Amino acid sequence: MGDFAGGADVFLADCPARLAVEIIADKWAVVVVFALSRGPRRHGDLIGLIGGISKKMLTQTLRRLERHGLVEREVFAEVPPRVEYRLTDLGSTLVEPIAVLTKWAESCGEAVVDAQERFDAQAPS
Repeated sequence: MGDFAGGADVFLADCPARLAVEIIADKWAVVVVFALSRGPRRHGDLIGLIGGISKKMLTQTLRRLERHGLVEREVFAEVPPRVEYRLTDLGSTLVEPIAVLTKWAESCGEAVVDAQERFDAQAPS
């Protein structure tokens, strides 16, 4: 990341690290990965677990994560067909960084809300 250790430069449009940052910057992707960290889930289970996500958005997010190699979709030969989603080995590598971000959000979330309220109170109408 430019001046950071490791050498990747997310400021360059074709940097693979930039793609990784874009993936984890998507709020639904992070939530879906975290939900799947608890084990394989069906689409309907994920809808019930993740508040506020539409069926369409969940489907789009799962497809995007599958394309990036983070999630795999398994179709079971049953009637009616059953489909489950699970993290790949690559997708599992995101669980720890997401947990760290979640802990930060839990410990600093109130401070962020306070800062927003102070900013909004000072902003001209």
